[in-house]
Amino acid sequence: MKNILISAAVIIIVCLAACTTTRKSVSTTKNLNQMGNKQKVVDLLKSIETGATEPVGYINPHKYIQHNLAAEDGLAGFGKLLQQLPPKSAKVNTVRVFEDGPFVFVHTEYNFFGPKIGFDIFRFEDGKIVEHWDNLQEKPENANPGGHTMTDGPTAIADLNKTEENKTLVKNAMSILVSGQGMGELAKFFDGDRYINHNSKASDGLSGLAKGMAERAKLGIITKYEKVHKVLGEGNFVLTVTEGSISGKPTSFYDLFRVENGKIAEHWDVVQEIPAREDWKNNNGKF
Repeated sequence: MKNILISAAVIIIVCLAACTTTRKSVSTTKNLNQMGNKQKVVDLLKSIETGATEPVGYINPHKYIQHNLAAEDGLAGFGKLLQQLPPKSAKVNTVRVFEDGPFVFVHTEYNFFGPKIGFDIFRFEDGKIVEHWDNLQEKPENANPGGHTMTDGPTAIADLNKTEENKTLVKNAMSILVSGQGMGELAKFFDGDRYINHNSKASDGLSGLAKGMAERAKLGIITKYEKVHKVLGEGNFVLTVTEGSISGKPTSFYDLFRVENGKIAEHWDVVQEIPAREDWKNNNGKF
């Protein structure tokens, strides 16, 4: 009889635990659906610094595709990469966050194996992250010749009703860059010498951009934009993801533009060399 009572008690406890777990799962799903995708991304990136475990639940573990070529594919690959970080070394400060359909893209200051600036893109399905792309660049110690850092400047999103118009403007400007038509054709898309450039080595103004390109060309540093893979935007901000090269080395260019009154008024970028194929940790490609 005693054993029967104990067995019955165990069954009751198990059933209660199962019910509690189910309620908790339903509650978590409900909270997850109520949370915006922007906030999920901000929380997930911050968890790299804090070690919080809940944001990992924003990733779909069965479908997660990784395009960071230094990380193995899937959720396990993401975890393995984080385990390689020196303890308490990671710092994450997301400066800008945008959303375009199923995509959330962010501009972030990192200490991730050293100080870096990055752009990350996350694709969502049914409220969970299923794919990730990024570009990371070493953070310079000093401001650029125009006195700007790689992340300072406006963060407020405006002109939401002009999102598609602004994306088209930037897409057309990038087409000029890809075709190699030169500064003459490109100039009509920019706000002249009021244009602000946050590139780590650039001066402000369209004249500063042209001068910088000419100086780099004299040094044999030739930058080529070859294929635009993504154009994402929200309001007055537009991000492009482009494949190209610098002096023949395969390179990924992430460029963020702020559009004002139909002209490109400001620019931030992150440039990263694409590693040799044999050094990739996954087979998904950079783009």
